[in-house]
Amino acid sequence: MWVKVCVGLVAMAVGLLYQLQPDLLEAAQDYLSSSLQSISPGVTPSHPSLEEALSTTWDALITAPAKHWGKVAIGVNACVDVVVSGVSLLKALGLSPQPGGDHLVLNTQEELAETFQHYMQQGAAAERFYSDADSFQHISRTASQEPEAKHFVGGNAALIAQRLATHPDLEVLLCGPIGPKLHELLDERIVVPPASLKEQDEYHLILEYKAGEKWGSGQAPAASRFIFSHDLSNGAMTSLEILLSSLEEFQPKLLVLSGLHMMEGLSQEARANRLQEAATALSDVPLDILIHLELASMTDGDLMRGIIHQVFPVISSVGLNEQELLFLSQSSSGPHSALPAWSGIPDVGIVSDILFWILKGSVRGDSALTRVHFHTLAYHILATVDGFWENQVAAVAAGARIAGAQACASEIIEPAKVTLKSPLEFSTSKTDMGPTARVSAKEPVAVWSKDGVTFHFTPVLICKEPVRTVGLGDAISAEGLLFSEAKTQ
Repeated sequence: MWVKVCVGLVAMAVGLLYQLQPDLLEAAQDYLSSSLQSISPGVTPSHPSLEEALSTTWDALITAPAKHWGKVAIGVNACVDVVVSGVSLLKALGLSPQPGGDHLVLNTQEELAETFQHYMQQGAAAERFYSDADSFQHISRTASQEPEAKHFVGGNAALIAQRLATHPDLEVLLCGPIGPKLHELLDERIVVPPASLKEQDEYHLILEYKAGEKWGSGQAPAASRFIFSHDLSNGAMTSLEILLSSLEEFQPKLLVLSGLHMMEGLSQEARANRLQEAATALSDVPLDILIHLELASMTDGDLMRGIIHQVFPVISSVGLNEQELLFLSQSSSGPHSALPAWSGIPDVGIVSDILFWILKGSVRGDSALTRVHFHTLAYHILATVDGFWENQVAAVAAGARIAGAQACASEIIEPAKVTLKSPLEFSTSKTDMGPTARVSAKEPVAVWSKDGVTFHFTPVLICKEPVRTVGLGDAISAEGLLFSEAKTQ
C-alpha cells in the first residue's frame, strides 16, 4: 500500500517537473528508478539506474585519439607511501585530538595532530613537510609497525608512470629518487635510468580516514587523506637534471613534471633559486615535446606565484584539484580570491571563472598554457584554448571513469558501488552570469565555450566505500592525457 502511495506522489512530481523543465525529465526518471529501489528492494526498475546509464554512455564516448604519444618521460617526485589509518597512528603515538588548526610546516607531533584534525573535519586532502628528521623517523617506524600498514608506489610522478605503464602502446621513462623498495614495487615495463637508482628510499606517510570517522569532536564528511614527509631528495628536485638529460636519447612526445610543491621544505632563498633553475632548464626542452605539470597541495603563496610566472610560460598543460585551484587564484588575486575555502561541492561557475582566467593568460601571450584538467570529488572539467587539443570529450570522461573505478579498487565502474553527487544543471559562470549547462545519462559531458576557451564537464560516479584515495588525482590526469590528442602548440 505504502509503496503505491509513494510511487504515485513521485510520479505526480515528475509530471509537474516536466511541465516546468522538460529538459530535466530524463534525470527525474532516473531518480524515480532509484526511489523505487530504495522503497522496495524487490522492485526491478524498467530501465537502468542513472549511475549505470552514465557509465554505459561514457564507454561509448571514450574513444582513442587519432595519434598516440608513443613515449612519455615522467619525473621527478617518487617515494614509497606507507598507508595507515590516521586515527590509529595518532593513538599509537599517544596523541589526543587537538583544536589548534592548520600548520604550514609541521615541527612537532602535536602540530601533526592539530593539522590532521583540521583537514579531517573538512574531508579535504592536504600535504605538509615535517621539519624534524628524528621525530619523523620515529613516526615512520611506528606507522610501519601498525597491523594494517601497507606499502605502495608513491609520489605523483611514480603514480602517473604506474598508470600510463598499464597501456601497451606507451613507453614510459621515470626519473626520481628510486630506492630498492620502490624499484621492487614499480611496473617492470617502466624504464628507470641508472642515475635515478638510490641506495635508500624516501618514505611518505599517508594518514587515511573514512567518511563519518570520528577523532575527538570532529567527524569526517568524506573519505580522504593527509600526507606528510621529511623528504629532502624530492624537496630539492634532485632528479630534474637527470630527467631532462634523458630526453635526447629517449625522444618522448610528452614530458610530465610533478613535485614542485615539495620545494616548500627548502628555505625561502634556496626555494627561489631552485625554482629559477628549474624554469630555465624547462625552457630548453625542445618545442616538439609538450610539458604537462601536475600540481599538488601547497601553502606558500610565493612558491605558487613563482610557478605561475616562471613555469607556466614554458608548459602546455596542468592538472590540479579544487584546493590547488583556489590557492592559485588567492595567490595572484584572481577571480573569487576572497573566498576563504570551498563549502561542500565547489560551485561550477566559480571553478569555470578561475579556469578561464588561467587560460586567458595563454590567449594574451603571457603563458604557454592551453589546457587545464580540473578534478574534484563530484565532477571534472577539462578547459582548453581552441585550436590546440582534440578528443577532450573522451579525455574528461576517461578521467572521471577511472576515478570511480580505482577508488573502489575495480577495473570497471560497478554501478551498485557508486553514487552521483554532481549537479546536473548549473550556471557556467558567476562573474558574468553565464548560460546554464545540463548533463544527463544520454549526454554526460556538457560542452560550452567562452572567448576562445572551451570547457568540457562531466560528473564523477563516487565510490560509496573507497578502498584507497591516494593517487586518484594522478590516475585522473594520466588517463586524461592518454586520451588527449595535441595539435600544433
